[in-house]
Amino acid sequence: MELQPESDGQPAIRPTQFILHSIAAPWTARRMYEYWRDSTNLESHFGLGYAGDLAQYIGTETRADANYQANRRPDGTGAVSIETASNYQHTDAWTDQQVEKLIGLGVWLHQRHGIPLRVCRSASDPGYGYHRLHAAWSGGGTACPGDARVRQFHNVVFPGIVARASGQLQEDPMPSVINETQAGGPVLEAGKYKQLAMANDAALLQGPCAYSATAYATVKGQAGTRIRMRFQDYHLTTKHRSLDLPIDCGVIGADGVLNVAVTRNGVLDTNEVLRVEILADRAAKVDWRVLRALRWSA
Repeated sequence: MELQPESDGQPAIRPTQFILHSIAAPWTARRMYEYWRDSTNLESHFGLGYAGDLAQYIGTETRADANYQANRRPDGTGAVSIETASNYQHTDAWTDQQVEKLIGLGVWLHQRHGIPLRVCRSASDPGYGYHRLHAAWSGGGTACPGDARVRQFHNVVFPGIVARASGQLQEDPMPSVINETQAGGPVLEAGKYKQLAMANDAALLQGPCAYSATAYATVKGQAGTRIRMRFQDYHLTTKHRSLDLPIDCGVIGADGVLNVAVTRNGVLDTNEVLRVEILADRAAKVDWRVLRALRWSA
């Protein structure tokens, strides 16, 4: 359902992000098209109704205007957006049909455009997210897509995209779902990595298994403090440790808080565990930890 003149008249983008929205109306994909067609200067790339009816309005390499500063950046990158039917307060959860289409579209965007299988760590970081994740994606702040859908994004939709894109769902359609939340965390000394334990265990996961895991942390400290995280594989028998490259998670803001997230998918051998470490360039403190993962038994 192509929108004109926007589809031909708006500038090209190189898509690096996928941002999910709720439209705060129980509309079909066709009704969304009619709304964008009859309005001005606002549209999404896709629309998704409650029943799983999915429509595309703008090509994914053309700017659409649902994401404020993420629509198109000075370097030509931009976000692909989808508006999804919801109640008028956008407080309801996505239907099963919507979840299935969101996962399928997320996989296609990874395959077609190479969008990396991670949650966006900053407003310009390539990956997957939802409208309220970063302030630069909305003009004056937003609750979109609503609390219920944010939980679904982290617990079902994004892990499902990663798993299906990695081919894991074809091997075992019934993974174990892991959702661990822990208050507190380690005190971080400047320049020194610390294990980020989950559920009082340094290991996030233990093999043999395939997995898709995201570790989250809330870090408090002095504004401008830079935070990095890295994964490691550790073999309990041989004591061999394999370290990933550090992931730059950004800097603590003026409010003294930074929420970080890192994602990894892979395979663990028998007696091999997955761990994650966190580093601050100045003294800081982890205030909250969350692990969300899908685990497929080998």
